[in-house]
Amino acid sequence: MASRNYLVMTNDMSLSDRKGYRTRALAAGLERCDNANIGDINADVPGLQAIPAANKSGRVAHISSYIQTGAWPKTIDQRELAPATDLVVAAAQDSWLTAALAAVGTAYTALNALVSPQMGLGRLMVCYGVSVESAVVPMPVSRLTFRRGGVAGNILAQFDMEPMGVRLEADAFFSEPVVIDPNEIFAIQALCRAIAVATRVHVHNFLYEGAGQTIA
Repeated sequence: MASRNYLVMTNDMSLSDRKGYRTRALAAGLERCDNANIGDINADVPGLQAIPAANKSGRVAHISSYIQTGAWPKTIDQRELAPATDLVVAAAQDSWLTAALAAVGTAYTALNALVSPQMGLGRLMVCYGVSVESAVVPMPVSRLTFRRGGVAGNILAQFDMEPMGVRLEADAFFSEPVVIDPNEIFAIQALCRAIAVATRVHVHNFLYEGAGQTIA
């Protein structure tokens, strides 16, 4: 399937645009839970089982309509990634943070020292945007790369962050969500364009797991 990778600046989106995008990203993650054996989305969402598995767009649209009513699947919990507890090997801190950006042109992991993290079994993550917290102007990172299989793996998605620095915007949405499957080894790397201290490159995400696994 072809991929479209670009950033949409938050300031270019209305509040309804942002809400609609998050809702569609939520729905896409819920639909993916079916393949990942997380919960039972077909039983949770009335009428979904009648839509063939091959019709992904139709299923996502149906789930989106369902959750826009305020309903939520009873067998699936959604929250955000906790780097210290949700990965097979815990991150050094329970936050998104690079190492010190010491070399221009070098890619640094966004998950503080975890070069090739692995998603925990029974958990699925959908990434939909990024924010950068840095005192360096323009921002010290120029590209965000997602890889499957670790730091040397195939590229899942790649986003040019330089427009964020040029426009002095700290927050942007991805053109399409990036999915990290259960037990998958992956990498999320930020490319250094200016030397800086450790930088918070926060990837906005939805994490899914079976109901009651973490939240009672």
